[in-house]
Amino acid sequence: MKSSNELQQLLYSIDGRGYSAYKSIKGEYNFGKYVLTIDHVQPDPFAPPSKSRIIISREEAGFPDELLNSKEKIIAVSDFLTRAFRNSINHFNSGISGTGKSGLLTIDRCGQEMLERTSVLIRRDRIEARFEIGLPAAGRRVLGKAANSIFVGIIPKIVTSALVYKNVDQVALKKQVDLIVDQEYIRRELRKRGLIAFIANGSVLPRESGISDRPLKGAIPFKSPESLELELVLPNRGPVKGMGIPEGITLIVGGGYHGKSTLLRALELGVYNHIMGDGRELAITVSDAVKIRAEDGRSVEKVNISPFVNNLPNNKDTQRFTTENASGSTSQAANVMEALEAGATVLLIDEDTSATNFMIRDWRMRQLVSKDKEPITPFIDRIRQLYEEHGVSTVLVVGGSGDYFDVADRVILMNRYVPEDVTKAAKEIAKSDKDTVGKKNDTEKDAFGSFTPRIPLRSGFANTGRDDRIKSKGLHNIVIGKAVIDLSSLEQLVDDSQTNCIAVMLDYLRKNIFDEKISLSKAVDVLLKRIESTGLDSISPYTGHPGNLALPRKFEICAAINRYRGLKVLLDE
Repeated sequence: MKSSNELQQLLYSIDGRGYSAYKSIKGEYNFGKYVLTIDHVQPDPFAPPSKSRIIISREEAGFPDELLNSKEKIIAVSDFLTRAFRNSINHFNSGISGTGKSGLLTIDRCGQEMLERTSVLIRRDRIEARFEIGLPAAGRRVLGKAANSIFVGIIPKIVTSALVYKNVDQVALKKQVDLIVDQEYIRRELRKRGLIAFIANGSVLPRESGISDRPLKGAIPFKSPESLELELVLPNRGPVKGMGIPEGITLIVGGGYHGKSTLLRALELGVYNHIMGDGRELAITVSDAVKIRAEDGRSVEKVNISPFVNNLPNNKDTQRFTTENASGSTSQAANVMEALEAGATVLLIDEDTSATNFMIRDWRMRQLVSKDKEPITPFIDRIRQLYEEHGVSTVLVVGGSGDYFDVADRVILMNRYVPEDVTKAAKEIAKSDKDTVGKKNDTEKDAFGSFTPRIPLRSGFANTGRDDRIKSKGLHNIVIGKAVIDLSSLEQLVDDSQTNCIAVMLDYLRKNIFDEKISLSKAVDVLLKRIESTGLDSISPYTGHPGNLALPRKFEICAAINRYRGLKVLLDE
């Protein structure tokens, strides 16, 4: 290991030389209170920035053990330090001008969620911050003195302010740690109490805009209907009242712009823990709730959609349904079955993003097009079976179909963003509507059936072209060779670093786990179990610096694989 003085001398010695001279600075440097590691040097000023790490001992950093004695606390502290490091970059980095990415300093960007990340790694003996540096250049000539001002002048200030306990906002850090402990407590309580979600009174669910995930200022605070209100005593916050949504079938109804989709969106993202000030800190959903929508044009590979689609023209097999261009109804059926295959116990559905013929067929249409001529069994005919036979609950936003009143366990009306329990009124309407007596949608008499596991073949991920690398592009795209996986319909995918992580996971799965014997669901379970025991960065091919990974859920990993058009599977029958 070299000293910081040696790094300074090296930077001065290459000043003015060709940009490739920067390669000589790769390595470790002792700065006394911490170690700087330069893991990767960019080949030119316009290339992705160089990758570096700060390694500081736990003793030197000084964070109390009681803030780091559980996994959930470590996630909260890592998130806090990532944000602190980024804020310190903005404060201390005055901006060094030059060619390309000269002077750029950056660390992974955190959103409103607290995710398990690789940007700040916390171990028993050390803390590592993984960040990127745009090494300064004039044209393609090294600006060694400018680089030295970053390494010797700016970075030490960032480290001192962001990675040393006595210098961070200790009150805010303690609040974040206490918050995540309370959030995980609620999530555990949901299972014990037979609930799928809890939303605390006073929560702020509306967002600033369609492109902002921050809370809307002046929004109406959430208040539970009395009939659904319950109290939880949290470890840190103490007694908290709010709305508990029991397992079963829940409808969310109301007029346009009254908050139906806003409530559903809060439930969708309640699978994650949110930071203080988000407004949805105590809006918590069970972790295996999955948003389902129609997705015209997606590919489907041997999915058993027969509970919803049967007797297609030309005798097309719906127990092994395959298509390169699914319709709205068949795509939604596939999305349901794939979610169930991956282990989902709650389905979240919005009428606005669903295929109408998948959701319902009214009495008049059933009279005109008899059942033997219609291959689609609508969701309304299967929704109770899903719960009674498989324990799968559904939360459904409906604005145009009162037929779902018959199968619902509860109906929540959103009135100017305030929820009201109108279950009794909805049931009375369903019961007394003389025009529909004898015209109800009956639950299917045959059983729903099982979910057929599928075994992904490694061969489907090979020979995709001269370049078969897997890489992410933003939040919604993963590229395998020339093939693009479109993730834009995965509404519970919230962070670019999750998508980047899925790309790394796909590469790991195809090389190490897919073996033509293990189902897709089990393969992803094996991967997640490895991450649980050895850490998220253990699956990364980037030695020393996988700093831009955030852990996705199992459901988004499986969904990405299912949307790969080169996917090949065997059925585990």
